[in-house]
Amino acid sequence: MTFTLDLPTGPLADAVLRTVRSSESVSIANHSVRSFFFAQLLAEHEGALDDAAYDRDLLFAATVLHDLGVGDLAQGDARFEVEGADLAAALLTEHGVDARDVDRVWEAIALHASPGIAQRRGLLAHLTYEGIAVDFGLNAEVVADREKEIHSAYPRLAMIRSLTDAITEKAARSAAAAPLYSIGGELLRERHANGITTLELAAASSPWGE
Repeated sequence: MTFTLDLPTGPLADAVLRTVRSSESVSIANHSVRSFFFAQLLAEHEGALDDAAYDRDLLFAATVLHDLGVGDLAQGDARFEVEGADLAAALLTEHGVDARDVDRVWEAIALHASPGIAQRRGLLAHLTYEGIAVDFGLNAEVVADREKEIHSAYPRLAMIRSLTDAITEKAARSAAAAPLYSIGGELLRERHANGITTLELAAASSPWGE
């Protein structure tokens, strides 16, 4: 694969970017696009680009839309991963994506904060989870030769704090948005108890920082 910062084009890709950029902070939108680039690099590293299950357009949709549940379109009626997956599925359905592929994207987004599960639900869910994880500093060595140009094009802008603020704001809206032991529920509990979350503290030791 010849790596470039070019993004997919076409009506669906345009709608994906437009939706994210109009409903999320720049910091979170940049995180989502970086996750796509990192997921592509991981796919190349793992030899998955020739896998029949690899679909760049679906990977773009899953990674770039994965945080819709913390944006302005979400109401906080369910945990943010599920609400975001529902919003993404509606967008893909509106643009004529096959129902089976819509379901794959829904699953990848709903499981993107579920380590140990996402990796066992097919290539799309695996790459979506792992691409996002790289943006938190995991497996950073795999993307070391490309991360500077990716971060230059899509800067972090205190992403960890911005994302944690957005997750806890949605989690505070309803009990359904913050179930016991869900990531939203736990981050909200930590914020109330300590004023800061383990996610934010961990950013200090991440290769990328905040």
